[in-house]
Amino acid sequence: MRRLTGAASGRGSVASRPTRKKASHDRALRLILGDQLNRRVSSLTDLDTDADVVLLVEVRDEATYVRHHKQKIAFLFAAMRHFAEELKQEGAEVDYIRLTDEGNTGSFTGELERALTRHAVSRVVVTEPGEWRVWQMMQDWRDTLPVPVEIRPDNRFLCPREDFAKWAEGRHHLRMETFYRGMRKRTGLLMEKGEPLGGRWNFDAENRKKLPKGHRLPDRIGFQPDSVTREAISLVEREFPDHFGDLAAFQWPVTRRDALASLRHFIEECLPTFGDYQDAMKGDEPFLYHALISPALNAGLLTAEEVCRAAERAHREEAVPLHCAEGFIRQILGWREYVRGLYWARMPEYRETNALDAGRPLPWFYWSGETELHCIRQVVDQTRAHAYAHHIQRLMVTGNFALIAGLDPAQVEEWYLVVFADAYEWVELPNVHGMVLWADGGVMGSKPYAASGAYIDRMSDYCRGCSYDVKIKNGPKACPFNYLYWNFLIENEDRLADNQRMAMPYRTLSKMDEARRKEIQADAARFLASLTTDHRGDQAAKPR
Repeated sequence: MRRLTGAASGRGSVASRPTRKKASHDRALRLILGDQLNRRVSSLTDLDTDADVVLLVEVRDEATYVRHHKQKIAFLFAAMRHFAEELKQEGAEVDYIRLTDEGNTGSFTGELERALTRHAVSRVVVTEPGEWRVWQMMQDWRDTLPVPVEIRPDNRFLCPREDFAKWAEGRHHLRMETFYRGMRKRTGLLMEKGEPLGGRWNFDAENRKKLPKGHRLPDRIGFQPDSVTREAISLVEREFPDHFGDLAAFQWPVTRRDALASLRHFIEECLPTFGDYQDAMKGDEPFLYHALISPALNAGLLTAEEVCRAAERAHREEAVPLHCAEGFIRQILGWREYVRGLYWARMPEYRETNALDAGRPLPWFYWSGETELHCIRQVVDQTRAHAYAHHIQRLMVTGNFALIAGLDPAQVEEWYLVVFADAYEWVELPNVHGMVLWADGGVMGSKPYAASGAYIDRMSDYCRGCSYDVKIKNGPKACPFNYLYWNFLIENEDRLADNQRMAMPYRTLSKMDEARRKEIQADAARFLASLTTDHRGDQAAKPR
């Protein structure tokens, strides 16, 4: 694995809890959640540093409602502590509650109630959260807290929730491409006189190349933990020892300064070739040309607009080819804004759908990496070490297997929420539920993203290190992706055969005789029966 390089952020210690200021008739308590670490977030736009109090809290409920990867918890705690110090240096009164502070109730609600006893304030100001369960909490605060609670829209996104809801109203199928084109027009990104640059909206066809043999990848920068971050890492290791993941390789940017440095590095060193190889995978190379900014972006250290503008500017300055800039901007302006809008437009009913009636328990190897499937072992081991896998690994390796093996959507979705540093339900749930598992029955995607081992072989070198043979179609040595793919089509023939985008594989399936079908089904049944849900083979597997 290529060693990351880069300087430490060099920040000082986090702000301690301040003394109470004199009461004001319009003194606000401004609660900042751990994924809202941006000075221009709506709840801070009118911050009065002479009167208001900013509250940040580390609470056990948020670290454990699923057993998040250790690096995600450490990243957020470190970023929160640095953000608190920056606000204090600006002159703001910051009330910062650490996880192990005496009296910490462990919940947002409990810490808000305690803060209201410490500070004489006339109102609470918050920015709308990213997750439905926290949104429900905020509605309760309006009824239960002794002062008014103002919930402001999250201005870090380019498409307000209300605007997406209007666009989605009356549509059963919510196609990202249609939404994306509207957002291009709305923002003017990669547009010229009302038309898309290059005469096309989408350059995806140019962005599907496999890495050439001997191709040299760029060095990537990382950020050595400073004293504040090291303290957060030690806290997580001590308080959450049984959570999934390792902390040894932690080098995420935890300040805005370092996040901007990470963005600049990507734009200058990686984006010029990102488009060509964004779908490629390579053994023991977890990062390739990918941006690595999603944890910082989803936590507020960067904003969607500045990221997209930086990529567009690099293209207009002729430093980045159009297909590379467009492919990257589509991921932010298109997919990221789209899945967030879909989440809020269709929750809470959305997560309950299961269009393919999938229900097989999640195999233990999703946690352990203990499998002969080399591609899955690579992705799980990488994810344990870095809390990261890029979008094709998530979609076409761990996701593709979950789809064609018929794994239970709720268990798969929890796994994706647990293991990645950038995972929040608003972005994870639609991507996994709709894009990966097709559990929404086509609301998001027109067809399931099912594939045999041939796709993985074409886009990676994983198959060369595998105990199975991707060229063999049946029997114990055959790549399980091969017969699981055809078994998936057989099992879902009644649901999918009329799907126009599935016409070609179903034509091929129709030419198979009954003996070949039974051979496929027997191989699939044998392999799936061999899976265990934890290392003891029981049904109560939990991340370790």
